[in-house]
Amino acid sequence: MRSFAAVVSLFLLSHFSMMAQTERSVLDLVLPTDNDALFSGGGRAFYQYIERDFKGVKSTPWEGGQYGFVRDPVETSAGVVCTRFHEGIDIRPLRRDGRGKPLDEVRAIADGKVVHTNLVPGYSNYGKYIVIEHRWDGSNYFSLYGHLNSIAVQPGESVQRGQRIGVMGYTGVGLNQARAHVHLELNLMLSHQFEAWHNAFFKNDPNHNGIYNGINLAGLDIARLYLAAHKNPSLTISQFLQEEETFYKVTLPKSSHFELPKAYPWLLTGNSRKEKSSWEVSFARSGLPLKIEPSDKHVMQPELSYFKKSSIDYSYLTRDEISGRAETAHLTEYGRRLMQLLIWPD
Repeated sequence: MRSFAAVVSLFLLSHFSMMAQTERSVLDLVLPTDNDALFSGGGRAFYQYIERDFKGVKSTPWEGGQYGFVRDPVETSAGVVCTRFHEGIDIRPLRRDGRGKPLDEVRAIADGKVVHTNLVPGYSNYGKYIVIEHRWDGSNYFSLYGHLNSIAVQPGESVQRGQRIGVMGYTGVGLNQARAHVHLELNLMLSHQFEAWHNAFFKNDPNHNGIYNGINLAGLDIARLYLAAHKNPSLTISQFLQEEETFYKVTLPKSSHFELPKAYPWLLTGNSRKEKSSWEVSFARSGLPLKIEPSDKHVMQPELSYFKKSSIDYSYLTRDEISGRAETAHLTEYGRRLMQLLIWPD
């Protein structure tokens, strides 16, 4: 029988071992399926194609499976611009049964904890999906696996890098068996107050997925992250996002409910301890927050304070957060509401 001291020692060892597992700095990511063509050029061998009908011409471009503004082209004075943003990447299957049904296992891209599973396809455009929480450098990040046929894990369950969590499918909106894939994202969370905010502004649009609704998860370019981490295994997410271009900035009123600087302290720049009147948040074109700076500007509501110059309507260039052209650029109604989420309920 172990002594009390031995039991305590074993407990502490186990506790700190668990802490070490959850408080990693090295990303050490793996792809969620056996399809590793991303590392040999990507293209059609890796990304699932989309079905496009542009000006009467039908096509199946694999580029639509990439992250970014890769869908719904529109003709503008500056040429053709894709206006629909794709938050993650669509990875095509390698194996199908005789009827064409995908057989690929879907696995966790890193150690973490399952925080959400959506088992009802109609409750989300993602169909059946899983969200796993990961912790690196003191911050929480969330991987999302969409359009699954089946789910093999439950919320609260710890998972290891490479562990099977489900099987690829084609559940969700706009998919057929031919276009089966896993939709993969890696996200920052905007606010734990999301449900109250959603209930205030979208009463007629039921939220079945709590704080793990896609609106509340801001995705980064995970394919580019894989490639960058492959070259530099010591890369951190904060270092990776330093390469992103700031497309617009919004000044927010000072608020004790502003979670981003607490959840992701690496976003803070300048003398954040000095009391200021507001916060200025820099965003990528995708709406991903990149930087937070204290500001002397006094605002009562979220206010657009910078935007990259363009002759194209900003509603085409952003996810409808900004509208107008050139100097007439302004936050849309949706853009204002989304900025209010960051400081909700203020």
